Amino acid sequence: MQESRRMILKTFLRWGERLRGNAPPKEFPANELPLRSELLGSDQMKQHGKTLAESHKLGGGRAPDQLLKRLAENESVLIGARLLLTTAVKANRRIAPAGEWLLDNFYLIEEQIRTAKRHLPKGYSRELPRLVNGPSAGLPRVYDIALEIISHGDGRIDLESLSSFLTAYQTMTF
Repeated sequence: MQESRRMILKTFLRWGERLRGNAPPKEFPANELPLRSELLGSDQMKQHGKTLAESHKLGGGRAPDQLLKRLAENESVLIGARLLLTTAVKANRRIAPAGEWLLDNFYLIEEQIRTAKRHLPKGYSRELPRLVNGPSAGLPRVYDIALEIISHGDGRIDLESLSSFLTAYQTMTF
């Protein structure tokens, strides 16, 4: 049972690293959670949006298109996590509420993946502005913005803090 939990945690940690565009580390600390930072309220998100915009430096040129490839990789990781959770449930093992949510709502995730595949043309991400600095260097700026919103909201996104963050970010960019 404990081994199954470790395997699930490692899978999610690899997923977070893939989102950031980094190769997964060889060892995963047992207490490290993916995409997590200090939780911020709406006003703090507003200030963080300004700070992030000031720190972002954009580069010219084009980079390889990674969006659909990464989507396929993430889909594979999520399907693997669902398989692990399903196996645990069939073996009458307890799973965390987040695992239960994933199993109950996996159809929503699949729907969003299908929508993204249908509406994002090949090469789309090549046209996006790319960062030249920070942990997301070489990736489209929007990836880093999304990661910041997710990590500082503990994976929860509400309209007020999202709006505050994006509005503040945009006041600092041209």
